[in-house]
Amino acid sequence: MGGEPNRYALDADVFIAAHRTYYAPEICPGFWECLKLNLAGGRLLVIDRVRSEVTYPPGLEQWLRGATFGALATTAEIGVIRHYRQIIGWVAGESQFRSAAVDEFGRSADGWLAAFAKANDVAVVTNEVFDPHVRRRVPLPNVCRQFTIPYMDTFTMLRKLEARFDWIQ
Repeated sequence: MGGEPNRYALDADVFIAAHRTYYAPEICPGFWECLKLNLAGGRLLVIDRVRSEVTYPPGLEQWLRGATFGALATTAEIGVIRHYRQIIGWVAGESQFRSAAVDEFGRSADGWLAAFAKANDVAVVTNEVFDPHVRRRVPLPNVCRQFTIPYMDTFTMLRKLEARFDWIQ
């Protein structure tokens, strides 16, 4: 481990928000080609549990399955499981979070994503925002800060990948 990670594990919201809004495939196909290229090259990673969470919008699940075929990162590694246990233990022990938030976090891929990132020295990419006062949910950035896991939003990741989407008429 050393320096800033140059590989990025993507949260489900990266795909879902982009597909629904600012990078809809019919508006910005270059975004999806950028993801596909970097997934194939190993700079972007999708864990098995995140891919399982992406079941909508229509077409996105199929795209993600094709883009990650043969390149899906597994959470079934002893290092990931060890970090996951620590993360779940911390979340469950934090009186800040309501029990419903803890339960929801336990059902989501977020804890696994953070554990994978910690075990593999990669950064998490999420559109969630750190919130020190939140009680109704467990934001992924809160977990990342607690466990010293680098995280960033989609736009920061694109800058680090030196992505550029040009309009050609």
